[in-house]
Amino acid sequence: MKMPEIRNIARQWGVDARIGRSKQDIIRDIQIKEGYSPCFRTKEECEDDCLWKPDCLNNQR
Repeated sequence: MKMPEIRNIARQWGVDARIGRSKQDIIRDIQIKEGYSPCFRTKEECEDDCLWKPDCLNNQR
């Protein structure tokens, strides 16, 4: 997912998405607001089915 789309989602959740913050940090803050643990790019496998799963696991390899 591209940063403009991530920033749009962040704004919807009230998450700070200012320029200079990493994609990883913004997504982890969104995950907290969504009710998930802030685990973006910390696992090799995941049982959750959150919005970020495809982007998260595809970049692990």
